[in-house]
Amino acid sequence: MAESNFIDYVKICCRSGAGGAGSVHFHRDKLTAKGGPDGGNGGRGGDIIVKGNAQLWTLLHLKYRKHVIASAGTPGSSALKTGADGEDIILEVPLGTIARDFDTNELLFEIEHDGQTEVLLPGGRGGMGNAHFKSATQQSPRFAQPGEPGGEEWKILELKLIADVGLVGFPNAGKSTLLSVVSAAKPEIADYPFTTLVPNLGMVSYRDNKSFIMADIPGIIEGAHEGRGLGLRFLRHIERNSVLLFMIPADSADFKKEYAILKNELLQHNPDLLDKRRAIAITKSDMLDEELTEAMKKELPDDKMNDGKKVPCIFISSVSGKGIVQLKDLLWDALNDDMR
Repeated sequence: MAESNFIDYVKICCRSGAGGAGSVHFHRDKLTAKGGPDGGNGGRGGDIIVKGNAQLWTLLHLKYRKHVIASAGTPGSSALKTGADGEDIILEVPLGTIARDFDTNELLFEIEHDGQTEVLLPGGRGGMGNAHFKSATQQSPRFAQPGEPGGEEWKILELKLIADVGLVGFPNAGKSTLLSVVSAAKPEIADYPFTTLVPNLGMVSYRDNKSFIMADIPGIIEGAHEGRGLGLRFLRHIERNSVLLFMIPADSADFKKEYAILKNELLQHNPDLLDKRRAIAITKSDMLDEELTEAMKKELPDDKMNDGKKVPCIFISSVSGKGIVQLKDLLWDALNDDMR
């Protein structure tokens, strides 16, 4: 799919249906000249509903749908007949979509499962007919309730990709190359910064027909949490990953400094991100001989996770295949350790 087709944020004006009015009617037929009240209730107005669809991965289909309008319920009628309900509008979205109120920024709900439905904006209730108001002291009520009006509000739908492993690193750290090697994903790869403009997902095959999902997140730069580069727009996608793989190229001037910058950007964006399992991969290490690799191990970041375990480091090369099998083992162990 073309990069321009990846849409992870839409703002929609939602208008739910108004409820139908209750009916004021009295029973009449050839044998009954003055029957009792038999006005029916009005129908419910249509809801705006959000539904999870595991086959979708972008909000592209909603990009140009700025107004979503549900139909109103119809009025009640004679013989206690209830009016028809307004037709609901169902918006299908990818898993990982969150809904927010535009005015208050309040989180309304998250879509995490295929087929999960949530009401984004409820329709108005139908009014009660005059038969509902009959009593011993008021046997012929000549009034009924009007239907409730529908709501009209701006809502935000925002996608956070769900993946097992998220790749974190500066532009040109080798994230897209790794994803293309370990999965069937075909991200754009080139020798210039910000080659990746949208997140890419890939299914990584593991031993015994097992697999896990890896996400290539566009490169982060220092100050990304303040809106610099592309990081601010895509940092939220990291929130849904179980394990974060920090990728630092072997030709980096300072491993510890680069790792500290990346870690700080995540901390500033959302401190909870550092509660996740982490690992460090030194990429492009096919240019290193054994002696140089041993020397560089002394310069690796010495970091610990919240449970006191040391953050593991591994040297890899997506071009030569060096360390790729071991990396898969490391990530699989981290994922299973995270689930225990």
